[in-house]
Amino acid sequence: MRIEMLTLRKEIGIILFLLLPINILLSQNIGNRTPTLKGKKVLVFTKNGIGYVHDNIQKSVDMFLKLGKSEHFSVDTTSNSTLFSSPALGKYDIIVFSNTNNQVFETQEERDGLVRYVRSGKSIMGVHMAGGTERKWEWFKQMLGGTFAFHPPFQKFPVLVVDSVHLSTSGMPSRWFVNDELYVMKELNPTIHVLMVSDFSSPEFKAPVPMPNTFGNVFPCVWCNTFEGGRQWYTSLGHDKNCYTDPLYVRHILGGLKWLAF
Repeated sequence: MRIEMLTLRKEIGIILFLLLPINILLSQNIGNRTPTLKGKKVLVFTKNGIGYVHDNIQKSVDMFLKLGKSEHFSVDTTSNSTLFSSPALGKYDIIVFSNTNNQVFETQEERDGLVRYVRSGKSIMGVHMAGGTERKWEWFKQMLGGTFAFHPPFQKFPVLVVDSVHLSTSGMPSRWFVNDELYVMKELNPTIHVLMVSDFSSPEFKAPVPMPNTFGNVFPCVWCNTFEGGRQWYTSLGHDKNCYTDPLYVRHILGGLKWLAF
């Protein structure tokens, strides 16, 4: 057990070392300002293309609506992608892709609208299955930070904090046990700043296919980035619809929103 823990610490240390420069840029960027969402406008987008649709979408929408009331920001929700081709998209400070999946944009005009939005300096949040959105659109995958590859069965596993300074991880348990799907992503954008990693080192962890050893016995599950002028924050956690009322998960999401609002 001691050898396993030392190996795990070494792996996390390597990740921290490699990401140190961007860590300074992305985590310690608040200065003397107080993080707030007051007065911000958030769009929660929930469209799914052909394929699997999660049963957690309404629960996630309810969470964002509740956060809007408590944190004094406005929340609009839609599953209509035509909004992305409208100038009205520009009024939003943050767009949340909440468990969107597969192809969600119908036209090139809609895709172009999202590109313009990001390049104007606006922010994108991706929640859980958002990582499986627009799997054939290279720009979207790089913007979000990666794309879904596979996941082992739903089960309990620990999530480890890599950056404890970031708003979405500050005050969170350094070892947080979750009941979730451990997402393995591919085509990771090398500029992402890893905030948390999923740990599958336990002998009890069930995986029907070999897990990747790119990062040892862990895999990035939460990250942030700046891409083409905008900000992005993604969490692969959130399969279980009950997590959207879990205070720790809600705190995690709220921190991500506050970071995106700066």
